[in-house]
Amino acid sequence: MDAEITLHVDGTARHVTVDARTTLLDALRERLGVMAPKKGCDHGQCGSCTVLLNDRRVITCLVLAVAHDGARIVTAEGLAQDDHLHPVQQAFIDHDGFQCGYCTPGQICSAVGMLKEAEAGWPSAVSDLAAAEVRLSPAEIRERMSGNLCRCGAYAGIVAAIQQAAR
Repeated sequence: MDAEITLHVDGTARHVTVDARTTLLDALRERLGVMAPKKGCDHGQCGSCTVLLNDRRVITCLVLAVAHDGARIVTAEGLAQDDHLHPVQQAFIDHDGFQCGYCTPGQICSAVGMLKEAEAGWPSAVSDLAAAEVRLSPAEIRERMSGNLCRCGAYAGIVAAIQQAAR
């Protein structure tokens, strides 16, 4: 059964007809030509398809497009404003937070979402619950980003980039 939905992708309303079983990732890539989210494992294990969905990070290969009719989606391409990179994007460049770049859009979106979660005081598995606020130590960042894998092993640069952006 097909359904017509509207997705607001990087600030633009996009209308698309999809089969009810179509993942958000496939709707973005195959139906709308949005190439920032990458299809890695297609099982929710690598995080390369991560976007911000209504300001929350979401692994798009695990959600159905029809469930998000009218949603606001921001990809790594939509984070920049005019000619200015988002602070997380700039930090990834400054700290060589990528090598091949395949996972980078998902890593960047996840980092932006993770920083919002930490700012809101959401704890992680390694958070000090007695502390008044979340302290983004390298261990805290690694835990919060653990759903995003990098086959090249650029983790040191990714952690440094997120620490810079958090400042």
